[in-house]
Amino acid sequence: WQMMNSRFFVVLLFVAVVDGEYVVPRGKEETGVPTVVAHGMGDSCFNRGMKKITALIGETLGSYSTCIPTGDTRIDDTMNGYFMDMDTNVDVFAAKIHNDINLNTSESINCVGFSQGNMLCRGYIQKYNNPPVRNFLSVHGTVSGVAGFPNCDPDGPMGPICKQIAKLCGDIAYTKATQNLLFQIDYFRDPYRVNTTAFKTYSQLAQWNNEGNSYNQTYKDNFIQVERFIMIKALHDSMVFPNEGEHWGHYADDSLTQVLYMNQTDWYKLDLFGLKTVDQAGKIKFNSTDGDHLQFSDDQLVWWLQHDFV
Repeated sequence: WQMMNSRFFVVLLFVAVVDGEYVVPRGKEETGVPTVVAHGMGDSCFNRGMKKITALIGETLGSYSTCIPTGDTRIDDTMNGYFMDMDTNVDVFAAKIHNDINLNTSESINCVGFSQGNMLCRGYIQKYNNPPVRNFLSVHGTVSGVAGFPNCDPDGPMGPICKQIAKLCGDIAYTKATQNLLFQIDYFRDPYRVNTTAFKTYSQLAQWNNEGNSYNQTYKDNFIQVERFIMIKALHDSMVFPNEGEHWGHYADDSLTQVLYMNQTDWYKLDLFGLKTVDQAGKIKFNSTDGDHLQFSDDQLVWWLQHDFV
């Protein structure tokens, strides 16, 4: 994963970091809600970068912070971000939260996701949310799904080629077999196929969005329990298309050029999973970074934690 300005706080006397956890040191008061962290595609909780950023979050909030892996080793955790399907990743993520005494005894938790890791936060909220999430910080998250291949903008200079690649992804995405094969396929949302029987039947993302053949009221009820959503968009993102998806937008149906803002989407206007409800309640904060995907500084992260969390 990429980081701009990799100047993390030096944690010497006041921070204890073990296996990607931050534990408030003895003699220092714990002041905040515990936080779970979800890493992005190709990363692992066992990597030094994620251990450092988990420690930074815990030190800033003055509370327990832990990165939740979906595999028990660096290799398994990384590979499960590709070859374990999205719903199963969420189930493992939730089970590990439930088995952590620092989390399962808390009245609420925070969830901080990076890139694809935000699907774990979102999925946990909608499917479980026990203990409930108080603050959800999504940094350059794929929360609305994606409609393009990384580094291949369908509306960019390589548009004709990228559109064909996106079409190929859509051709194979919406079957029971492929949805159980690859994490990334599960949040691929092809605007040319969102009204098809295959998408409504097999897409895991469609079920979360309540765009499928059945409606899950629990997904909406759990979503609206969150007290604060902090959505960070990378203005020059080359991995998530459209990058407006990081602010709950997406492409219009049957288009890879027309981008809809959050309040223009059907899932907002029809309040399919509670997005309109939380927005009208003033629960969503939007911010952005100037660079590419996952390029942000420790100072920016600290600012979001200190100014946007409730």
